[in-house]
Amino acid sequence: MEIPKIRNFCIIAHIDHGKSTLADRMLELTHTVEMRNMQAQLLDSMELEREKGITIKLQPVRMEYKGYILNLIDTPGHVDFQYEVSRSLKAVEGAILLVDATQGVQAQTVSNVYFALEQNLEIIPVINKIDLPAADVEGVSKEIIDLLGVKKEDIMHISAKTGQGVPELLDAVCRKLPAAVTDASGSLRALIFDSVYDDYKGVVAYVRVMEGTIGHGEGITFLGTDVDDKVVEVGVFKPQFTARKNIGAGEIGYIATGLKNIRDARVGDTITKTTQKQNVEQLPGYAIPQPKVFAGLYPVDASDFPVLREAMSKLQLNDASLTSHMERSHALGQGFRCGFLGMLHLEIVQERLKREFDIPLVITTPSVLYKVKLTSGKDMSVHTADAFPDPSHVQEMQEQWSTADILLPAKYMGAVFELMQQHEGVLKSQEYLGTDRILLHYELPLRELVVDLYDHLKSVTSGYGSLSYDMIGWRPADVVKLSVLINHEVAEALCSIVPRHKAEAIGRKTVEKLKEVIPRQLFAVPLQAAIGGKVVARESISAMRKDVTAKLYGGDVTRKRKLLDKQKKGKKRMATTGSIEIPPEAYITLLKR
Repeated sequence: MEIPKIRNFCIIAHIDHGKSTLADRMLELTHTVEMRNMQAQLLDSMELEREKGITIKLQPVRMEYKGYILNLIDTPGHVDFQYEVSRSLKAVEGAILLVDATQGVQAQTVSNVYFALEQNLEIIPVINKIDLPAADVEGVSKEIIDLLGVKKEDIMHISAKTGQGVPELLDAVCRKLPAAVTDASGSLRALIFDSVYDDYKGVVAYVRVMEGTIGHGEGITFLGTDVDDKVVEVGVFKPQFTARKNIGAGEIGYIATGLKNIRDARVGDTITKTTQKQNVEQLPGYAIPQPKVFAGLYPVDASDFPVLREAMSKLQLNDASLTSHMERSHALGQGFRCGFLGMLHLEIVQERLKREFDIPLVITTPSVLYKVKLTSGKDMSVHTADAFPDPSHVQEMQEQWSTADILLPAKYMGAVFELMQQHEGVLKSQEYLGTDRILLHYELPLRELVVDLYDHLKSVTSGYGSLSYDMIGWRPADVVKLSVLINHEVAEALCSIVPRHKAEAIGRKTVEKLKEVIPRQLFAVPLQAAIGGKVVARESISAMRKDVTAKLYGGDVTRKRKLLDKQKKGKKRMATTGSIEIPPEAYITLLKR
């Protein structure tokens, strides 16, 4: 295949703007997938993606059209999976920017455009869903012109659902996007942009071949980890693995390595031939994203820990933005302290562990990272409540702040101002896009952003508000440890780090929620939230009561009292020795405030 005939591109857009549907139409038009095998959102192969109706993992596919090879990477739209998008952009030369004709430019659209421009990609702007009655093609065109500075005639109009305009878009991809610029005769350099674990093939690396060619049975070296291995199979995505004799410069494909140690094939590493490794320079990889939310994952049954450890390794190979290290908790035993990019990311990881590996989990209350300077002069990082130092030893505490860009219809401004005030947001500036849409630039603490702000924003804007965020550095923090006591014993997994001025309100909500989810016992169970030695909120779960006097008939009242006193003493004794099992739902209920 001559390089001028190869086009590598991805589709970038906000959530629900039609990326996966457009990919379906392209697969049909290029006859990559037979009609009898077609189904909606074909590239969303994960069961979880189909259920939630969102793309979670990037997915490459190779299509052939009018003598051209088109390598497409379908990317996610949610801000929590931004890392998947950034990796895709490094493997391609062009991008289709898809904008919904009914919703217009959204916060994530703006964010993805900046990513693409940083990589010097050629962008084809496309307005989708033009067949809908509410489509505002004229208004959305103005927004795209303002965003990209393109001419009106450069913007393409399509309906991914009906297929209208998609053949013209494929022609534009062949005509407008640059050919893969690479050197077929040089030493092999292939960039790993994703990887999966296969029980038969070992670690399978998804690669963009920058230079040279690689074939079955050749010796390869991973430059980052300096591990040598032999190629078990090479091929392309159709969209299933399709074996080939070799893949060459400019192509996107896979290399099955046969590696059993998952950590030897890192995303962002460079693969070369073992015979050429002395004179090959490593390609610039990816900046590992900083985790925004931390939570502990523990198996409900301690004997499941080896299974969880193996599952975490396989998941990290497939999800490079997930960080983890082993830790032991007094209450929950052995588990992992994990870093996530947001609450949806945490939810997806938990669900994948449960479905793909059948491991029921206990999740500790999520928190963000804090920097602490002790009076002794020592610096420490804290992201769990149990590691929180004694307040008398703390000299200074800092937390991460972020910028948040919120795009919304102007009529919801009042509700959003009120919401951001509750979340300690500081309005920096605002600008109008068109006549009735406004872009607000806020600064706020990361702890307020990651837990439930996105859900609240969608709620107050009737689903029309959109959000993208970025980190801006560290600022002083005034936070305390909120302890949760169940039957006078500290429930370590439920303790959290909260802002001092909100501690009482959060404590009250916490015990109210726990009262709903913890089952009643044979004795009364007190639930308390405390800061240090001071209880700030309390609820009680009343005891289940057996009618011990039911079998009495007539006689002296003292017989009745004797039985009730005996029951009372038994309940008192049970309360001092009885232990309460906290159901996993209790942890999940407390994940979001």
